[in-house]
Amino acid sequence: MAVRTYLVTGGAGFIGSNYIHYMFEKYGDDIRIINVDKLTYAGNLENLKDVEDHPNYTFIRADVCDGEKMMEIFNENDIDRVVHFAAESHVDRSIKNPDVFVRTNVLGTLNLLNAAKAAWENEDGTFKEDKKFLHVSTDEVYGSLDDDGGYFYETTPYDPHSPYSASKASSDFLVKSYMDTYHFPANITNCSNNYGPYQFPEKLIPLMINNALQGKKLPVYGDGKNVRDWLYVADHAKGIDMVQEKGRLFETYNIGGHNEKQNIEIIYTILDCLREILPDDDPRKANISEDLITYVTDRKGHDRRYAIAPDKIKKEVGWEPDTMFKEGIRKTIKWYFEHEDWMKNVTSGDYQNYYESMYANR
Repeated sequence: MAVRTYLVTGGAGFIGSNYIHYMFEKYGDDIRIINVDKLTYAGNLENLKDVEDHPNYTFIRADVCDGEKMMEIFNENDIDRVVHFAAESHVDRSIKNPDVFVRTNVLGTLNLLNAAKAAWENEDGTFKEDKKFLHVSTDEVYGSLDDDGGYFYETTPYDPHSPYSASKASSDFLVKSYMDTYHFPANITNCSNNYGPYQFPEKLIPLMINNALQGKKLPVYGDGKNVRDWLYVADHAKGIDMVQEKGRLFETYNIGGHNEKQNIEIIYTILDCLREILPDDDPRKANISEDLITYVTDRKGHDRRYAIAPDKIKKEVGWEPDTMFKEGIRKTIKWYFEHEDWMKNVTSGDYQNYYESMYANR
């Protein structure tokens, strides 16, 4: 059986690198992975140090906005699967600089679709057998839910509220249009908030872990009662793989963790776990206090609640999460303890400037 080749975009980022680890652990030498990443602030090759010498792994530094380069990669490789993670993904950054989000998330997706279509399309307009494109998106495209109930389904109308979610919604619609117009072999997944190893510490969970260990303030937007549905990143990787291999083409699948938590609840859980895990003789333990919690001016257009109903993916594909939140957060904190050098490296330089600009005056 021929080795299947995967093109993973944004594979040096948080979810992409976890996906690559998952795939090599599951399939070993039966797959080849080409990782294309621009290496922006959130892309870090340290995330993939343990696979960089794998004979079936190739890294290409490239921008998905470079259409010619995407065409070249397809021309030089017989790509069987595309898993498209590459995206600007932080809401706060999108509010400050929406242009970058539109360029990367919309134009980048278009370039990738065009390159895959050109490589996979037969002369009669059909597509080569067993070629599949998976576009990784977010639950934020659906907008916001009321505090008192309801869930996002695949049929929920799109209602994005930030430049980030609007750019992701636009990219989703591009993929949908290629499926409808060309019968292009693709799927879309919309996931809830991910957490786990290698997450860049602008995001809530690693930010709070890092700050608490240093005795720094824990900035909380608004009243801290915004609700998110949390998904352990390895469960997300499993879901993506299962959709590509078992899902129906042209369908969208929501991947959610059934772990709804208020932001403030997340922070209390992190503090409790840190107190449990840190040995008594670790001087950082004295820093772990609820007194660090500092409420700051709320984010503009801050959606109140997200919650995904993963009924469809469970019924059609057989996926469900393996990791409940308390277990996942302990695994995540333990990982950060064991990889403090990683955290120090990614929180130097540009990150410090970003952090000051986001929180210093709020």
